Amino acid sequence: MRTVDPGDDFDSWRPLARQMLADGIRPEELLWQKEPGLFLGEPESPFRTSPPTPHRVPASFLRLAQVVACHSDPQRWALLYRLLWRLTAGDEPSLLSQPSDPDRVRARALEKNVRREIHKMHAFVRFRKLTDAGNTQEHYVAWFEPEHFIVKAAAPFFCKRFANMDWAILTPKGCAHWNGEHLTFSPGVSQDPFAGKDPLEEAWRTYYGSIFNPARLKTRAMQSEMPRRYWKNLPEAGLIDSLVRDSRHRLDRMVASTGSPVRSPSSLPYLDQLRAATSAPENPPATLAEIARHLAHCRRCPLAETATCAVAGEGPLSARIMIVGEQPGDREDLTGRPFIGPAGQLLDRALTTAGIPRSEIYLTHAVKHFKWTPRGKTRLHQTPNTAEIEACRPWLLAELSALTPQIVILLGATAAHSLIGPGVRVMRDRGLVSLPSLAPHVILTVHPASLLRQPSDRLSADAFNDFVADLRLALTS
Repeated sequence: MRTVDPGDDFDSWRPLARQMLADGIRPEELLWQKEPGLFLGEPESPFRTSPPTPHRVPASFLRLAQVVACHSDPQRWALLYRLLWRLTAGDEPSLLSQPSDPDRVRARALEKNVRREIHKMHAFVRFRKLTDAGNTQEHYVAWFEPEHFIVKAAAPFFCKRFANMDWAILTPKGCAHWNGEHLTFSPGVSQDPFAGKDPLEEAWRTYYGSIFNPARLKTRAMQSEMPRRYWKNLPEAGLIDSLVRDSRHRLDRMVASTGSPVRSPSSLPYLDQLRAATSAPENPPATLAEIARHLAHCRRCPLAETATCAVAGEGPLSARIMIVGEQPGDREDLTGRPFIGPAGQLLDRALTTAGIPRSEIYLTHAVKHFKWTPRGKTRLHQTPNTAEIEACRPWLLAELSALTPQIVILLGATAAHSLIGPGVRVMRDRGLVSLPSLAPHVILTVHPASLLRQPSDRLSADAFNDFVADLRLALTS
């Protein structure tokens, strides 16, 4: 039996394992431990003078071994060498793809434990400010008690998160130090040398107590994400038991103090009348600024729950032309401005070609919130339904009444449905539409997004020219 000291981490174990593998020493012939056993006698030198035999080691094993090496299980080194031997000398190159293999299962379990502990360290380290009368530079220190040797693996996160701070994280399993430029490590310490009260901790406790919501209390989920063994080093943990104990009384007080429902800020008095209207009223009941302010609180349909914001119209009060699109897209939803996404950029190009300055136009949407469905990390547009169009129609009529444009250009079926009716067909009724109740001149055309979906460059160019021709009708109306 050969006894080998693996050292403290993966970097010290790796060359030893490489040499053992090159010398053909089987896993059962090795004992990996820091000190030789009582009855083993003198440990043999792990190195031989014979040249090493090269072996190709899968990159997936190296990634796994770097994480497993951080575990506190003393058998981790033997496990890693056994896997290494089987992958190379044992002629089992697909070992890590065998889900039922005991060694592979054990290694993955250790890896999972280490990664979870790193995640907990990132979440539960709390820095305290050190006061030093002789030094103007601020220093921060944190005490953490990890279960595994994760300090080196977890420390780079804090370098990025607190790059401008000088800090030290002290643990029994190693310490990390950052001076704003260099990250260094030192041996662990047995106890927190800076234990004591920090004025900032009291402020943090006050904040933590104030944001506690008794109606959303889930103690099992909390203890799963924040196990009790971490509590002793968290300043806010001292409040948890009392907050949980008083949660029922606080919830009862919240329910008792709830008064009658407050009318939604979006419920302007004239919106109900506008809902049934077929044209914009002659006397505008609100300014565009008031409409935009109230629109921000609109909850008249479910689209408000998944959208970032309601997108109000944009343009000068003296605008002679009003363009009505379908609904905001992804970019519009994120910025709160109409027509700035791909379709908006194409509209800008068409307006420039037609000789119509965008700065002189009022731009808005028939539906004010973005309707979408997820596709991976992308939010894909969905066409609004009749109920959603009708819910937003009063806002559009309110904008019309406040603006009183001479020309209204409707882009696409949703805008046409909102202001003309569900029976309209864009390609059939395209061009000038007689609808004096809305504006002296109404133009119906396609939505610019449809031009982006043309199957060929030739069709795209033809569709663009037809779209520009429709816009030019505004110059002759």
